[in-house]
Amino acid sequence: MLASDTTVTEAARYLSAQDPVLAKVIAVTKLCTIRPHQNYYAELVDSIVSQQLSVKASASILRRFNALFGGDTVPDPAAILTKDIDTLRSAGLSRAKALYVRDLAQHVVDNKLTFDDLDTLSNDEIIAKLTAVKGIGEWTAHMFLMFAMGRTDVLPHGDLGIKNGIRALYGLSQQPTAADIIAIAEQNHWHPYESIACWYVWQSLDNEPAL
Repeated sequence: MLASDTTVTEAARYLSAQDPVLAKVIAVTKLCTIRPHQNYYAELVDSIVSQQLSVKASASILRRFNALFGGDTVPDPAAILTKDIDTLRSAGLSRAKALYVRDLAQHVVDNKLTFDDLDTLSNDEIIAKLTAVKGIGEWTAHMFLMFAMGRTDVLPHGDLGIKNGIRALYGLSQQPTAADIIAIAEQNHWHPYESIACWYVWQSLDNEPAL
């Protein structure tokens, strides 16, 4: 299921009925703003560049990175492969991120990662494809599923904001483990709207994830 005006409205209604804790958050929060888009490749490049950086810093580096290729949009994979690591680093990328961006480009050029068929794959199949690229881990794959593909049933159990939000909302004595988060989602019947439930958990902290 994909996020849309209709599905996020239904999700808010459903989650409010199933989970009294989340219902209190939903009652004072706008409707979820997650929506799918088709800029999958650009999203992944942006995700790699932005890792562990502030929004301002990552935007600055991404501008300089795009400028290396004479434009203000993410260059195509073949163009990236024409630049060596040191040239990519001149835009402000770390050596590791320069390698990761090139590895992503190589996967696309070699058709190891294609985007035309992603919509037909399961969440787990997409995670497996994405995490085969250096520098893309499970968290990045979860964020991609939620915020690029707009899938409504993703549980990013490794996200720090989700851990902190669940601990506060559900009165836990310590930060929940991934297993704890999965159990809470099951007990409160978040399926098939786990993404929407997590969005409201982030909202409870006034802290949406930095993408």
